[in-house]
Amino acid sequence: MSFLKRRRSSSIKKEFTQKELEDLRTAFDLLDRNQDGRVTPGELKIMLNNLGIEIKDDKAEEIIRTASHSGNELIDENDFLSFVKQIQQLVPSLGEDEDMTRDLMAAFKVFDLDGDGFITREELKIAMEMIGEEITEEQLTQVIVMADTDHDGKINYEEFVKLLTS
Repeated sequence: MSFLKRRRSSSIKKEFTQKELEDLRTAFDLLDRNQDGRVTPGELKIMLNNLGIEIKDDKAEEIIRTASHSGNELIDENDFLSFVKQIQQLVPSLGEDEDMTRDLMAAFKVFDLDGDGFITREELKIAMEMIGEEITEEQLTQVIVMADTDHDGKINYEEFVKLLTS
């Protein structure tokens, strides 16, 4: 049995970079409040509560049971790493999306001159002039009307993204 556990241990750890392993070990140690090498549903629930996430006891038990290699209500570090890997595989790779998000945020900041999270009509006009684009009052109105889906007279980040990506 210890051979199987060692094999499982070495194979799952190869799935992560050294930095990811260090971060995941830190996360596991934070979950494992009594430092016995295993996480219980109660420990998971405490950590989630500390993060502002309220879950019922039976949901914490189900999560731990799902993550547990043996199907019991305890997970060790290897179970934790395997569970994280399964979750990562469910989430689509962000690669290009991360780059696009970074670019969109940078562009938004160019227009959001006062950094309040909104692009006003005046900020849009000034930013367009700064990048050498002449814009008429009519064009300003058209952009604001097109982008401002919540009709507050300003463009927030979500509206900005929709404007540029649709």
